[in-house]
Amino acid sequence: MRIAVVGSGGVGGYFGARLADVGADVSFIARGAHLDAMRNKGLKVLSPLGDLQLDRVSATEDPASIGRVDVVLFTVKLYDTYAACALLGPLIGPDTIVVTLQNGVESVDLLTAAIGRSHVAGGVAHVFAVIAEPGVIRHTALDLIIVGELDGAPTPRLEQLQSMARQAGFECRLSDQIHMEIWLKFVRLSAFSGMTAVTRSPLGVIREDPDLFAMLQAAVLEGMAVAHAKQIQFPPSALADMFAHMAIMPPQSKSSMLEDLERGRRLELPWLSGAVLRIGRELGVETPIHRFISTVLTPLASGSAAPV
Repeated sequence: MRIAVVGSGGVGGYFGARLADVGADVSFIARGAHLDAMRNKGLKVLSPLGDLQLDRVSATEDPASIGRVDVVLFTVKLYDTYAACALLGPLIGPDTIVVTLQNGVESVDLLTAAIGRSHVAGGVAHVFAVIAEPGVIRHTALDLIIVGELDGAPTPRLEQLQSMARQAGFECRLSDQIHMEIWLKFVRLSAFSGMTAVTRSPLGVIREDPDLFAMLQAAVLEGMAVAHAKQIQFPPSALADMFAHMAIMPPQSKSSMLEDLERGRRLELPWLSGAVLRIGRELGVETPIHRFISTVLTPLASGSAAPV
């Protein structure tokens, strides 16, 4: 199986490295210091599930040097989606599948417009992983991806990806309701990202403060209301499961948006709390917590010259 990882940060770097470690033909598309480090020193993963060091990896900024692949893991930050879509052409063959593992709920439509519906699969990644330094991925918790064809049908191409993931030691779950899975993660992540970023605090601090935890719960409920207005049907236990999951997450858990904020990087805010607010307005759903989060963080959303 030939795999290209478009966006080799925490998510793409982690899953791509695990797949490469068990023999998959993986090429990483990256840029800047991270690309230079991978070319010169390989790729290292620090993980409670076991560290790994890939001394040599295929890493480039030019997709044309890779050619057609079987699977593209599309893991760029949301603000890079349009630019990254323009890179996909050389990677796409007649049966290539591009699996978006991005945050937010708009990537499937953007990819479909760029490369055609037959080449797109939906996906979500449940993982805590960041670039610790160029060429090094730090993984702290979770390593699950959920993928599915847009029409819900099982296909050999995703079953093959699932099999390769199993060999690599992480779970790849196939879903016949991938749109629901994407929205389910969006509801949880937009609340988690927004609240950890706006408080500059890990999840444990929010859980231990009754008022902050009430705001987190309210943010989740706002996202659920927007999803329902979009005719997204969740399982009856979805809300309880979401809060149960948050209750057992490590207290030091930080969202990638908080990690980006702390490093002075650009934020995915417009596609998370900003999207809850925007879509809510379009549908007549009030989202005051997400409006607060978006308003307070917007001055920092473009990144800063120095860490916050």
